[in-house]
Amino acid sequence: MLLPLYDKNPLRILPYQAVTAGLIIINILAHLYRINLIGINRDAFLFAFGLIPQVLWNEAQLEVGLVRLSAEMTLLSSLFLHSDFLHLAGNILFLWVFGDNVEESMGHWKFLVFYLLCGIGAGLTHAFLNPGSGVPLIGASGAIGGVLGAYLLLHPRVKVVALIFMSFPILLPAYMVLGSWLIIQIVLIVTDSAGNMAVWAHLGGFAVGVALIPIFKHSHIPLFDRGTEH
Repeated sequence: MLLPLYDKNPLRILPYQAVTAGLIIINILAHLYRINLIGINRDAFLFAFGLIPQVLWNEAQLEVGLVRLSAEMTLLSSLFLHSDFLHLAGNILFLWVFGDNVEESMGHWKFLVFYLLCGIGAGLTHAFLNPGSGVPLIGASGAIGGVLGAYLLLHPRVKVVALIFMSFPILLPAYMVLGSWLIIQIVLIVTDSAGNMAVWAHLGGFAVGVALIPIFKHSHIPLFDRGTEH
């Protein structure tokens, strides 16, 4: 697996990736809050704010004491919960490396809407393909999958420094780094080896990001790095 560390694609329009940073901070704070809950409350928190397909499709009901939001709102709240530190750290890294340039391509507020729509699309994809699941779906991976899809269309040739086999830094174009991520998702599905990883949510978010970026980006921002050198 290729683990991105940073890209050689500085911001040219925005002074700072405020929404990307804000999303990262919210994810960190939500995780710190959950892990500081005592005992069974940690799991109850996931059931209250995670996306449960059975509940979303009205095939099951949460215990009254667990209901904090409508089932539809958990399509959003689930995006800010993570199972453990590694889950959180991996998502934060991908969002930090690739989110800033996608944010720059459309502006702060449109990027926030874009991110949430990708997350909703990811959650709906998972729920549609797993309608009988009573396991909470959590994590920002689906929304970040949308960011990766957008970046791939915007900046496929930009150079990215990534770790190969988690050990050796290597300089590669973004299409190879993101392409390897996409291939891994497909392999996990084909080989039925995803385990508890919601791979279809990742791919659903990716597809939404690819579909939305031509609509959300500023008209003067080209796709596929046309006319630029990196």
